[in-house]
Amino acid sequence: MNSDMIRALVSALPMPVLLIGSDQRVHIVNRAANAIVGVQAEGRHYMTALRAPAFIDCVETAFRDRVAATGRHLSYEMAHETLWAVRAEPLSGDGFSGVMVSFQDITALAAAGQMRRDFVANVSHELRTPLTALIGFIETLQGAARDDPTARGRFLAIMAHEAARMERLVSDLLSLNRVESEARVRPSAEVDLAPLLTSVRAALLPQATERGVAIEITTGDGDSLVRGDSDQLTQVVTNLVENAIKYAAAGRLVTIALTEAAMDPVLKRPAARIEVIDRGEGFEPVHIPRLTERFYRIDTHRSREEGGTGLGLAIVKHIVGRHRGRLSIDSTPGQGSRFTVILPLAETGA
Repeated sequence: MNSDMIRALVSALPMPVLLIGSDQRVHIVNRAANAIVGVQAEGRHYMTALRAPAFIDCVETAFRDRVAATGRHLSYEMAHETLWAVRAEPLSGDGFSGVMVSFQDITALAAAGQMRRDFVANVSHELRTPLTALIGFIETLQGAARDDPTARGRFLAIMAHEAARMERLVSDLLSLNRVESEARVRPSAEVDLAPLLTSVRAALLPQATERGVAIEITTGDGDSLVRGDSDQLTQVVTNLVENAIKYAAAGRLVTIALTEAAMDPVLKRPAARIEVIDRGEGFEPVHIPRLTERFYRIDTHRSREEGGTGLGLAIVKHIVGRHRGRLSIDSTPGQGSRFTVILPLAETGA
């Protein structure tokens, strides 16, 4: 195979690849590798083409031991980090002898692995605190407080609170897992949003009344039909209204508003908008991009005291995504927050 054919084949490869000859100089750099080593790398010694320890070690091993060598290389392009799996494979045959180096982008894979590790760490932390409290109170009840009815009653109440907290966490974890497993399955049933919102308001009214918060609901005159899972959409609205109740000041109003748009500017099609508005403390906009992350809290202590698991908005985001909708969040410190769910309306006659 002549050199022109080899160059054509390497250039056609979608992944970054470069060929290093037996003289240890870079002979060919394909287009995909230009961003890593640059077109000027051709003709240069491989150690000067890319001054990266992992790359140099791989190539050295491949030349010295005539075996494939692997490593990782972190590159920076336009303030963006990319993690590459580097593989150096010795080659020998008609027309060429040397080493072929390929780069595979594993940034997303590494991020997913880190996400799993963070998730396990967060779950462990969230469970450890109530478990530690339960174990401590059980030991106390078995010992010093065994015959103290006052202490026993107080400790049992705290134990019940911590056990309920663990139950909510496990329930939310199962719900999040279920939603993620169904992410690619689009719901097919028709759901009328107006009665769904009314039902959620009725269910949460006692909770709101206990906190001195009023809930108002405004809907249009007609049906607002969407393709959806009624239980999941109920969970979305419940989570948002519960949050609004928790963070609205006493004597304030929480508003649930349902509107329709013939052409929504976000979805570019007819859509329904559900807005949940509180008049609470609000929060700095810097938190908005992270609010739907698992276990992210603006005020960790207050969230736990209110019974939050840190998973509610993550569940909302995944459910809205499954329904091909959008979630937007706006907040101004001292003025409250607005959570908007945009869902495509069911097509007439579909």
